[in-house]
Amino acid sequence: MGYFRELPNIEYQSFLSDALSSEDYLVVKNLFRRNKLRDDLQNVFTIFDKYEIIEGARPDTVAEEFYGDSELDWVVTMTAGILNVRDEWPLSNYHLYHYINEKYDDMNAVHHYETKEIKDSLNRMILEEGKIVNSNFEISYYDNGNLYTNRNVTGTNIISIENPVRPITNWEYEVIENAKKSSIYLLKPNYLNQFLNDMRNIMTYQKSSEYVNERMIRTENTRITSN
Repeated sequence: MGYFRELPNIEYQSFLSDALSSEDYLVVKNLFRRNKLRDDLQNVFTIFDKYEIIEGARPDTVAEEFYGDSELDWVVTMTAGILNVRDEWPLSNYHLYHYINEKYDDMNAVHHYETKEIKDSLNRMILEEGKIVNSNFEISYYDNGNLYTNRNVTGTNIISIENPVRPITNWEYEVIENAKKSSIYLLKPNYLNQFLNDMRNIMTYQKSSEYVNERMIRTENTRITSN
C-alpha cells in the first residue's frame, strides 16, 4: 500500500536479542503520524465526484481506474471517509451471500417492518416509505375533510388502507445496507497533486531534539541516558 511509503520514519532503540550494542536502532514507520482530508474541504462538493463502486471492485482497482495508479488506494479510502475497509467497503455478491448465511440462522426471516408510501387524493405525501415501525402500525388522516384509516370503516367517501407496513427480511436488509456503501465521493483528479503535496508537508518533521532529517526522528535511548 503506497500510503505507508508516505509515512515518515522513527529510529527506535533496538531491544532485539541480536543487537550488537546499546546504540543499535531500528527504523520503523511512524504510524502515529496520520493524515486526513482538510476539514474546510470536506463540504466543498465541487472538488469531489460521485462514484459508484461496481461489483467486485477493490480500493486499488478504483484507484487505477480513477487516478491511473493502483497504489493510490489510500487516497480513495481517505477521501471517501472510509476508516475500516472490511466493514465499510461493499461486499461482492458472492461474499455478501456467505456473510448473510453465516450471520443469520434464517436469511428469509423478518428483520424488521417498514412503512409503505401513502399519498392522499391530491398526491400529497402522508406517509413516507421506509420508516421502521411495529408490525401492527396504524395510521389515520384527513383527506378533504374525510377521515382515512387503515381500519375498515363505513362511509361513502372513506377508504380503507390495508397493511401500511411491509416485512423486510434479513436478506433484504443486508442487501440494502451493502448497496448504500457503493456510493462514495472521490477527490477529483485535478486536485490530486495538491492533496499529495499537503500530505507530504504534514509528514515532514520540524527541527527538534529528536530531529535527524525531514523524514526521520530518533527516540531517546534509555540504555544510554539511564547510565
